[in-house]
Amino acid sequence: MKTLFLGLSLIIMSVQLSFAQTSEVEQEIINLSKQKWQWMSDKDVDNLASLFDDKSKFVHMSGTWGKERELEIIKTGSIWYRKATVHDVAVEVSGETAIIWSRITLASNVRGNDVEVEFTVTEVFQKQGTGWKLLALTFSSVRDTHVLEH
Repeated sequence: MKTLFLGLSLIIMSVQLSFAQTSEVEQEIINLSKQKWQWMSDKDVDNLASLFDDKSKFVHMSGTWGKERELEIIKTGSIWYRKATVHDVAVEVSGETAIIWSRITLASNVRGNDVEVEFTVTEVFQKQGTGWKLLALTFSSVRDTHVLEH
């Protein structure tokens, strides 16, 4: 009986620990995404260059391009991501891959014009070594009533 109790206790503790780890990873991704928005606002291309995978892709309303072009756009201010107000997020982690969906209002300056647009942004991260790399970022234009299901 003691062996059974000990075995069940270990199983329960390991299940709780695995949920705690998933929750910690999800929070890490949420924090990383928020930090990315700040770096984009600050035009901090050095930190962004470290975060973006060399093969990363960025899908905007006007086109799709890779890391170097995205960094150039940010550095020159062709698109200045002034402020991303995050309204809601949903995160899913599968192995070494994390996907975060964020419903945001993005205040930006695009080629000299101030705009404010509602988006759902999909970001795909992959654990590489001890850190995370952004593989993809996609802007989807949505209504302000758009809801993320968790």
